[in-house]
Amino acid sequence: MNPNRFVSCKPRRRFRLAAAAVFLSGIAALAACQTQQQIVIRHEDNLAAAGFIIRPANTPERKAMLSRLPPNHFVKRENGDTIHYIYADPLVCGCLYVGTQQAYGQYRQDQQKRQLADEQRMTADSYSDAEWNWNAWGPWGPGYGLGYGGRFGW
Repeated sequence: MNPNRFVSCKPRRRFRLAAAAVFLSGIAALAACQTQQQIVIRHEDNLAAAGFIIRPANTPERKAMLSRLPPNHFVKRENGDTIHYIYADPLVCGCLYVGTQQAYGQYRQDQQKRQLADEQRMTADSYSDAEWNWNAWGPWGPGYGLGYGGRFGW
């Protein structure tokens, strides 16, 4: 058997692994972009549901003004006794969301409700099963488990 046969495969194998890593990184980046866009769209749906009005940047003047606002953040505009909250989205819709104090309050209240629901969903459930053997997983408590003791803590 030719020992060089295996040696010559190593560079190809490394190249394939590197190419696969680059490919998977690209897919992960695209997935992250889609997720970010989905988050923005969901956020904007929530703004509309709370009573914000969409104002498209459909003229050169409006586009120029939109680009001067901080993207995807609220700014407050006070005009006498009237307060408006403006949310600029130059990327997804190319528009402003304009809301009153009441719409902004409704949006904040809805966000707090969603956050509470998410926290409740993430709360750990107590597990009870007579057939489950906790001792099979080793000792429980201080000084045991990953990060507590020794190199691996076991």
